[in-house]
Amino acid sequence: MTSSASETWSQDIFRVLVENRVRQIAYIPDMGHASLIKMCHKNKSMKTVVLTTEEEGVALLAGAWLGGDRGALLMQSSGVGNCINMLSLTRVCRMPLLILVTMRGQWGEFNPWQVPMGQNSNPMLTAAGVLTFEVNDKDRLKETVAAAAKMAFGGPAATAVLISQRILGAKTFDR
Repeated sequence: MTSSASETWSQDIFRVLVENRVRQIAYIPDMGHASLIKMCHKNKSMKTVVLTTEEEGVALLAGAWLGGDRGALLMQSSGVGNCINMLSLTRVCRMPLLILVTMRGQWGEFNPWQVPMGQNSNPMLTAAGVLTFEVNDKDRLKETVAAAAKMAFGGPAATAVLISQRILGAKTFDR
């Protein structure tokens, strides 16, 4: 995947975040989200917070919501399992949560350690009460993120957009 292709779909997602007045971005550094993270850092109306674990993002965004801000959690599929306990917070408190997940362990994966969570992220999120939306075509990504944001912030609900490895491109050891 070229960096310009990644920037294009990242710009689409960024526009959706801005249109939905998302003010806080919690993230684990991830090559798949790198362009989006840079855009969020440059936007003066967004606060970006680097996490040490993905479940911290759920708690951070609960606080953002209680303080009147909207937020989004950016992570890789390998972090989904780390969030399962914390996702009960969104369900019990009827808290909005928009999660953008870059998938691993799918199409063209070179790292066998990524496969189990890549294959089980969707069922695990669904079992935790999160509405999931898989996207395999970059041309459908913007509308899917917009629909998930509408459901998250209008519901309120916990939603996750699972961005396929077909969109991201398969990683190799050299990047």
